[in-house]
Amino acid sequence: MLENFRNHIDLHFPHLKEGKFILACSGGVDSVVLAHLCNSYRLDFSIAHCNFKLRGEQSDKDEELVRDLAENLGKEIFVTTFDTHGYMAQHKTNLQIAARELRYNWFSQIMAIHNIKTLVTAHHADDSLETFLINLSRGTGIEGLTGIPSHTDTISRPLLQFSRSEIKRYAEVNAIRWREDASNENTKYLRNNIRHNIIPKLKELNPHFLENFLKTQEYLRQTQEISNQQIVQLRKQLFSKEDGIEKVNIDSLLALNPTKAYLFHFLREYGFTQWDDIYGLLSANSGKEVHSNTHRLLKDRDFLLLKPKVLKNTEVFNIDDGQEAVLEPISLKFSTVKAIGETSSKIIYVDKETLKYPLTVRKCQKGDYFYPLGMSGKKKISKYFKDEKMDVFAKENQWLVCSGNNIVWIIGKRADERYKITDRTKEILKITLE
Repeated sequence: MLENFRNHIDLHFPHLKEGKFILACSGGVDSVVLAHLCNSYRLDFSIAHCNFKLRGEQSDKDEELVRDLAENLGKEIFVTTFDTHGYMAQHKTNLQIAARELRYNWFSQIMAIHNIKTLVTAHHADDSLETFLINLSRGTGIEGLTGIPSHTDTISRPLLQFSRSEIKRYAEVNAIRWREDASNENTKYLRNNIRHNIIPKLKELNPHFLENFLKTQEYLRQTQEISNQQIVQLRKQLFSKEDGIEKVNIDSLLALNPTKAYLFHFLREYGFTQWDDIYGLLSANSGKEVHSNTHRLLKDRDFLLLKPKVLKNTEVFNIDDGQEAVLEPISLKFSTVKAIGETSSKIIYVDKETLKYPLTVRKCQKGDYFYPLGMSGKKKISKYFKDEKMDVFAKENQWLVCSGNNIVWIIGKRADERYKITDRTKEILKITLE
């Protein structure tokens, strides 16, 4: 196994030979053997051990063994303890999730403090098979069937091609000490149930089951890579982005078959889970939305619009008489001029004597109305937005310049008739959107 391990490192994990890494060690046979293998190949690493204080004296004996291991190998060791049950109560989560979050958060802290880029864990082929069966039982796409990844940006798992039996045999042949966690025998946990009651039956049916499973997973990963390349290419063709909002034509989505599957691959990275609701947006009325924790997906006429969630800005920004510019929340320049010059949607000229200072810049409020320049009557801002075919996101992002309670300018859109330049105007204020 040692020779195979070295060849595997050379071929697939050369970065582990180039710098120091953290090796997570529980005291179980998998991580203890991994430490011995890495040490035999003279790799540079420190050992990290978490004591979750869940099994009393047994947990402390696990810690003691790992400390002895580090001393025998001449390796630096980091050890921490957790109030795991307290964390579970505080975060209202189960034991497995609590333990995972606690240890990986701690690993990240160690790596940041010591400027170490890689964490190495002892996941092996049987772990990957267990994960495959768990995901299969819960219902999953191809991502859930490709098993545990051998690499992420910060984690490496060099034992994934080795079986639990290979690892245990190496420990026995080399008289390596390890600790057995009795909780791993408790079949009330789904993973343990699969490990002890299902996988042995599968291996009885075919002695080469695990080997064949690893081949199948490799084929699945290759298929997934082809699929991902197709999705990336299509996404570039169909989606456009402007002012932080992504936009895609609904007819273009409906032309893809199966549409729901494409929607899943286009949008899953944004945390959406309500795929039936998202598919329903394609035929819904304009204005309907679906939310994830981080994003909003909006139906707007012939398009879906995707935007990150942001806190609604209810601030009011004051502009004093004589002030020449503001930068927040939007960049405006103010200057007194003698006559009307260049005009555009980003410039207005107003009768300064009609203004009440301080002017304010704010978002639209319910009931707002104005007198559109060139018209005699007033109009609700909401009706103006509708006539301009502005989507919900654009409405929410629209700023106004106001004089008292009156709207002077829907910035970049339309000025108010009440503040226009007339024959009686003595002082002209030019406002420019920059």
